[in-house]
Amino acid sequence: MLDRRKLILGGAAGLMLPDLRGALAQSPAGIGTFPEGVGADSVFIGLNMPLTGVFSGDGSDLKLGYELAIAQINAGGEIPAAWGLKGKGVLGRQIRHKIADTEGKPNVAVQAATQFIQRDKAIMFQGSVSSAEAIALEELASRDKVLYMVGIAGSNDVTGKNCQRYGFRSQQNAYMAAKALAPVVAKALGKTLKAAFLVPDYTYGQTVYDSFSKFSKEQGWTQVLKETVPLGTADYSSALLNIANSGADVFVNICFGSDAVASTKQAEQFGVLSSMKLVVPNLSSFQDKEVGPELMQGVYGSCDFWWTLEDRYPLAKTFVESFLARNTYRPRWGAHIAYMQTYLWALSVERAGGFNPVDIIKVMEGSKAQPYETTIGRVYYRAEDHQMVRPIPILRGKAPSAMKGPEDFYEVVDLVDGESVMNPPDLFGCKLGPYS
Repeated sequence: MLDRRKLILGGAAGLMLPDLRGALAQSPAGIGTFPEGVGADSVFIGLNMPLTGVFSGDGSDLKLGYELAIAQINAGGEIPAAWGLKGKGVLGRQIRHKIADTEGKPNVAVQAATQFIQRDKAIMFQGSVSSAEAIALEELASRDKVLYMVGIAGSNDVTGKNCQRYGFRSQQNAYMAAKALAPVVAKALGKTLKAAFLVPDYTYGQTVYDSFSKFSKEQGWTQVLKETVPLGTADYSSALLNIANSGADVFVNICFGSDAVASTKQAEQFGVLSSMKLVVPNLSSFQDKEVGPELMQGVYGSCDFWWTLEDRYPLAKTFVESFLARNTYRPRWGAHIAYMQTYLWALSVERAGGFNPVDIIKVMEGSKAQPYETTIGRVYYRAEDHQMVRPIPILRGKAPSAMKGPEDFYEVVDLVDGESVMNPPDLFGCKLGPYS
C-alpha cells in the first residue's frame, strides 16, 4: 500500500501549476489528429518497437512497460494517483493501443506509425530502440503534427541536429551518459590508461564514441584504437584481434542489443576480457543475463534505470513490484522508459486540460517550473531541445558470489545529477521548428 501522505502530495502537485492560459490560448483549434482522434470515452496511441532483430530483447521489455502503464492508468487507483493522475484513464478516457514490430528498421517504423496516424487517428505514438528509428519517427511526428515520445535512443542527434518540436526523449543522451560515466571509471580504474573502442557504424555508435572519447580523454585516458563495425555484425574476429593486440588497458564496447552480447562473448574468446577492463557506455537491457555475471563482473556502464532504485524512490518500488507480479521478472530499463514516459504523457495531458498536442508540448516545455516526480526522482524536459534533465545511474557488475539473487547483476555505484552533465542546448545544432 502506498503512503497516504505521498498520495496527498501527488494529488496536490496539480494545484501548483504555472499559469499556462496565455500560452495555451494561442494553440490551433485543430491540428494533426486532434480533435478527430479524441473519442467520447477513449483515445488511441500507437506503440512501435523491434520485437525481432538485433534489438528484440530491449524491444520486448519496452513493450511490457507500455502495457503495464496503460493498464494501470486505465484502471485508476492508488498507483496512478501517486503519480498525480485523477480517476480512471486520461481525462476520463480509456487508452486504446496497438503494437507494431519495427524490426529495428527506420522505414518499417515509419510505415507502422503512419498507419497508426492515418487509420487509427493516434493522438500520440511512442517507442524505438534504435536512434535511427527515433530520428525517422520524430520527423514523421513533426510533419503530421502528432506527438511522439521517443523510446530507447542514445544518440546526441535525437535531441541535437535532428530534434523536432513534436518529439521528447527521457533517456540521457550520449554526451550526458559519457560525462557522468567517465569520472567514475577513471577514479575506479585509473587516470592514465589506454583505451580501444569497438564502435557500431550508425548515429548511436558514432555519437557515443565522440562523447566518451572526449570525456575519457579529459580524465587522462589515451585512445590507441577505434574499430568500426556494421550494425548486426555476426563475426567480430578481425576487429577483436586488432583490439587484443592493441596494448590497451580498457576495452570500450559501444555495441548495443544482441550485438553487445555477441561481441562481448567473442571478446572473451580472443582473450580481450582477461587482459583489459570492460567499459560499456550504455548497457543493454539483458546484456548481463545473456553474457553472464562471470564476464560482466566489474564492468562499468550507465543506464536509464536499475531495479534496486526501488530502495530510493517510492514510485520505483511500486513500478518494480507491479511489473514483477505481472511478468515474473524485474523490469529492465527498456520497460522503465516505456512506463515512465506513458505516465508523463498522461500527466501532461491532464495539466494541459486536453489532448491538443500544441498545448501538451507547451506543458512539457514548461516543466522546469513544475518538475515531474517519477521513478527516478524529480525530472523535467528542457524547453530548448526536449531532452529530459534527469539523474543517471552508473552501474558496476557484481561478482557471482556477491549476487543476492538471480537478477542482482549490478550495484548502483553513483547516481549522477542530470543538471551537472547537460550539454549546452545549442551544442548539437538543435532547431525545434514550429508548433503548427
